[in-house]
Amino acid sequence: MMLPLLSAAQLAEAGWNPPAPFALALPDGGRIEFCRVLRWLPGQRVSGEARWGGKAVFAKLFIGERAARHAAREQQGIQALQTQGLPTPACLTTLSLPGLGLLLLSEFLPDAQTLESSLADVQSLLPAFALLGRLHAAGLVHDDLHPGNFLRQGDRLWLIDGDGIRPTAAAAQHLANLALLLSQLPLALEVHWDSLLQAYGLPVASNVLPQLVDDWRQRRLQRFLEKTVRNCTKFAVDRNKSRFSVVLRTAQEALGGLLADPDALLAQGRFFKDGGTCSVAALDVGEIPTVVKRYNLRNWRHALSRAWRPSRAWHSWREAHRLAFYGIATPTPLLMIEERCGPLRGRAFLVTGFCPGPSLFEVLSAEQVPAADLATALTRLFADLYRLRITHGDLKAHNLLWHDGQVVLIDLDGTTQHRSSGSFRRAWRRDRMRFLRNWPAGSVLHDWLEARLPPA
Repeated sequence: MMLPLLSAAQLAEAGWNPPAPFALALPDGGRIEFCRVLRWLPGQRVSGEARWGGKAVFAKLFIGERAARHAAREQQGIQALQTQGLPTPACLTTLSLPGLGLLLLSEFLPDAQTLESSLADVQSLLPAFALLGRLHAAGLVHDDLHPGNFLRQGDRLWLIDGDGIRPTAAAAQHLANLALLLSQLPLALEVHWDSLLQAYGLPVASNVLPQLVDDWRQRRLQRFLEKTVRNCTKFAVDRNKSRFSVVLRTAQEALGGLLADPDALLAQGRFFKDGGTCSVAALDVGEIPTVVKRYNLRNWRHALSRAWRPSRAWHSWREAHRLAFYGIATPTPLLMIEERCGPLRGRAFLVTGFCPGPSLFEVLSAEQVPAADLATALTRLFADLYRLRITHGDLKAHNLLWHDGQVVLIDLDGTTQHRSSGSFRRAWRRDRMRFLRNWPAGSVLHDWLEARLPPA
């Protein structure tokens, strides 16, 4: 099938919505066909699997004023990796496309998978840390180091994205680069750092590494949370004087009805709660099972008290993404709406995915210890929350669900990540007491939890 031939203007008009498979005209009269767009940054870059001269290639089109600089850096990075014998797909050619920018074509790796799909598997990470050690030993670092820039093809591992490669012999920068990669691994893998550092193969200042990792984790978290309320690749934001909305781009089309009239669709749901301050219902939107939560205003006094601060929907949206960033299970946040009158905020809506799992109130018995898999998940969850200084604010058993081998946190209105150890200890003491009160004091389960929860 012949793909549509797009112009520079048509690419520019695509905005944040990646174009469907398309073709571009080449200066020699030929064409290149983008069969699958993998990365789309409006007005800056498009990359993906393409067909050129009858063969599969990986194509990167650099657009805009900085196109020449980024294309040059990509080529220089690939050349630096190849010079040091480090595995990276070869650059095939660079073409200038009038009115578009610079097109860089490199070797395509069929059936390659990124490390993002196997982050929980330590064995799959060992070759990546070995490759990072080789990179640093060669006097290079990768400024955009993340699991998506490691590709596994069979038994071979490749490093990609030459744009981020730069030379430096400074050990401090190598250590910071190592910490950046470690900061993106699940918290549960911290116990395997010794194995990963052994694979890395270079001397490491282990006394400063944990703090560097925490610093990187916090920087990445803040950047991510900022993105959750602005237009970017992952989120679509619409704001005017009467409303603010943000939706996950992958769900934007499916949730169009909720965006247009959330009250009407909420009324069709299966209600769990319909009270003065909050209405909650389960609702299937197309093929997406969701939970819709509307934060109501009881009267003018309540409205006035809420008008000057972020809504509970806004807070829950942010905290759900915080938990997801850390790998703590919570239903996927899909959509958030705040009704507004200029700077004043009114009612608000939060839409998340639906978790079908039963609550811990249904799963746990006061006279039995938890099953082994649930016991492991519970202790891991509370260890992670304690480590990160995160408190929930309402740990009744109905707010913890058991699903697919994970304890899933819901109802995040009061969830907080504390900056100070003092405020965390006070809030954790309340959380701990509330969780234990779900079962009678002196019962088998109560005593088991008392012995295994982090200390008050």
